[in-house]
Amino acid sequence: MNLARRSMNHPALAAVYERAWRPAAFFAASGRTMETDRRDAVRQLRLGGSKKVLDIACGPGNFTRFLSNTLSGNGFAVGLDYSEAMLARAVLDNTGPRVGYLRGDAARLPFADGTFDAVCCFGALYLIPDPLTAAREMVRVLAPGGRIAISTSHRDDSAFGRFSRVVGGWSGLRVFPSATFPELFTELGLVDVEQQVHRLLQYVSATRPA
Repeated sequence: MNLARRSMNHPALAAVYERAWRPAAFFAASGRTMETDRRDAVRQLRLGGSKKVLDIACGPGNFTRFLSNTLSGNGFAVGLDYSEAMLARAVLDNTGPRVGYLRGDAARLPFADGTFDAVCCFGALYLIPDPLTAAREMVRVLAPGGRIAISTSHRDDSAFGRFSRVVGGWSGLRVFPSATFPELFTELGLVDVEQQVHRLLQYVSATRPA
């Protein structure tokens, strides 16, 4: 297990991850606040009503609970993570009437095809050992007409982009070229593929045809 993944499994990081570490790190990487990311997630996933939402690599659950608060009726959000420490913090800090948490492997999701109306993974694919398999699994469990949204690392062809790839490799963080996820989503039959790049992060969303 690389340095980055070991850190995510440590209870000390789980305790401060959403309060301090992630907001500071993501603002430095993208120039965006967590509040902006959360609002955009709701917009990109087109949430509301009785939708069923899956949040992959949910960490301590802050995003998952926020997404669940937009739902009504029979709607609910499931946060899935591999880290026991992160899930323990999620249960302590981010429970609610429409949210639940599950330990699982993003590359082998324990759900039937087409289970969820919205599937997301924010700031984690670069940590997952097989990120493209995980992305395919996200599409597999997405219902027809459903929305998928991710945020992950981004590398351009500049000298800085090449340097970020070296640093990422040392720490265990993958750095993805611009085309990786738009091309994968298109290959898997998704439509309305949109991509935004903010500094070192890319945001990609798409729709599974009805």
